[in-house]
Amino acid sequence: MRLIPAPAGSGIVFRRSDLDNFEIPATGRNVAKVSYATSLMRQGVLISTTEHLLSAFIGLGVDNVIVEIDNLEVPILDGSALPYVEAILASGVKLQRRKREYLRILKEVEVREGSKFIGVYPGEGYAIDYSIDFPAPIGRSNFRGDLEAGAYAKLIAPARTFGFREDEAMLRDMGLIRGVSDSCAIILSSDGVQNGPLRFPDEFVRHKVLDLIGDLALAGRRIWGKVVAERAGHAMHTALVQRLLRDRSAWELAHRYKDDESLASDADKPLQANGLQHPEGSLQASHA
Repeated sequence: MRLIPAPAGSGIVFRRSDLDNFEIPATGRNVAKVSYATSLMRQGVLISTTEHLLSAFIGLGVDNVIVEIDNLEVPILDGSALPYVEAILASGVKLQRRKREYLRILKEVEVREGSKFIGVYPGEGYAIDYSIDFPAPIGRSNFRGDLEAGAYAKLIAPARTFGFREDEAMLRDMGLIRGVSDSCAIILSSDGVQNGPLRFPDEFVRHKVLDLIGDLALAGRRIWGKVVAERAGHAMHTALVQRLLRDRSAWELAHRYKDDESLASDADKPLQANGLQHPEGSLQASHA
């Protein structure tokens, strides 16, 4: 897999190099399967497990990039977004002259499913309030933060995906977690974490925030508002994106800073849209 610079306004696009460079834009209209991971499909061509890479892009302020991949599955690597973050930062991020457009939330949009829900509301920054409630040994946990604070690489990116050992056979029968080993996720049983230590005491909910950021990237713009989620998951994240995009009265495209502001000096300041700088420095990954 390679990450290739793209012109301002291109957005995030997956390119299947094994299928005549067929392209699948990372947008809500191309959402396909969203059970245990998020997949995109266009004209029958699939890209699966997109959420960690998309999360890294949004977390670092990368708006325009081509993801060239010769397989249908984005590598899971260590189960977090950290390897992608490190590769992007090592490559470098270039400020482009076009001002970044945000999806500014004008009114609440919610998706509910029994006691589970997710909603997006007007607000400043990109605030996230996420709660989870899983069987032991995870339990209930909450994370609150603002992506505009610029601490994504430190506080969110290292959080790994997790799963119960008892579900492994079922997931493999579903065609998921191919090439995955204990080094790619936190493995749990009723006795606790099988391959610790955890990177954070609340690593589980931090990873759900990581997934949320990646899934909401499919709105096509970085969110300007507040997101609240209670026991949500990929299906509800992407359902929110689709409901939001259908309701044109719920949002507007907007710039966060005045045109006469000076250019940002790093990837954390959100004035300008950013693109990868050096294709030769991009991530190289293979599937097991």
